[in-house]
Amino acid sequence: MSKTPSSSALWVVATPLGNPGDLSPRAAEVLSGCDFVLAEDTRRAGLLFKNLDIKAGELLSFHEHNEEKRMHRVADRIQAGENCALISDAGTPLMADPGYRLVRHCRESGIRVVPIPGPCSFVAALTASGLPPYPFAFLGFLPRKPAELEKVFKNWQEMPATLVFFERKNRVQSTLDKAYRVLGNREFCLARELTKTFEEFIRGRLDRIELDQDSLRGEITVIIGPPDPADLTKDAENVKDLITRYLEQGLLPRDVVREVRKEAKGWSGKDIYALMQDIRSR
Repeated sequence: MSKTPSSSALWVVATPLGNPGDLSPRAAEVLSGCDFVLAEDTRRAGLLFKNLDIKAGELLSFHEHNEEKRMHRVADRIQAGENCALISDAGTPLMADPGYRLVRHCRESGIRVVPIPGPCSFVAALTASGLPPYPFAFLGFLPRKPAELEKVFKNWQEMPATLVFFERKNRVQSTLDKAYRVLGNREFCLARELTKTFEEFIRGRLDRIELDQDSLRGEITVIIGPPDPADLTKDAENVKDLITRYLEQGLLPRDVVREVRKEAKGWSGKDIYALMQDIRSR
C-alpha cells in the first residue's frame, strides 16, 4: 500500500467473528500496510495478527471511553500522510461498536474513509436464521432497564419488520418475555458462537420459550421475526371479542382500551380504539 499523503485514509476493516479463514486477502493486505491500527482490545488484536501472520503497524486502543479524545489526533496523523485501520473485537466496526464519531469527523475533515467489508455477526445470523431477512432493523444492544426496553419494543410494535439485536445470556429469557408482552407472539431465533466450533441456532416462538440458559455461551444475536398475517387475523378476532365483552359490561371507551391492552399482547391503544370504533359503528 502506498503511504503518500494523497493515498492516506481511514480504513474500516472487518475481521473474523471466530474462524480466522474469514479474513479476506484484501483485509490482510490493508492491515499489513497501515501505519497504525485502532482496536478496542490491543491484546486481542495482537493475538489475531500473530495467528494470521500479519505484521501490522502500531496498535492503539480505541473504545467508547476514549474515542472523542483520540479521534482528533488520529485525523491529524492521517492528514499528515499516514494510513490508519479501524477494527473491532470481531466482525464489522461501528455495528454496536465504537467508530461512528471518528468516521464522521474524518468525513467532515475531508479525509478518505474506505470500507473493507467482511464478517458481520448480525448479517450472518439473519441469513441462516430462516426468518424473513428484510425489511429488518438492527437495534444493537438493548437497554437494561425494563421501562426503557419496553419503550424500544413499542417503537417497533406496529412495524412489519424483523428485529435483530445483541443480548447477554443471563438476560435473554427476560428480554424475550418482554418482547412477547409487547410485540405479541412471533418466531424468534438465537444465534451463538457464530463461525466457531459450537455454532448454534435456537428457534422457537415467543409464547413457547424453552431455553437451557446454563448451556448458552458468549454474546448472543437475537432475531425476532415480523408478525405473521395469519396470527394478526386470529388476534384481531380475539380482540374484537374482548372489546365487545367490555362494551357490553358498560365500560367507557378509555376503560375498554385499558382492559383490552392487559390481555391483547402486541396491540397498541390506538389500534384497539380504532377496532372499537369500527364495532360501535355497525
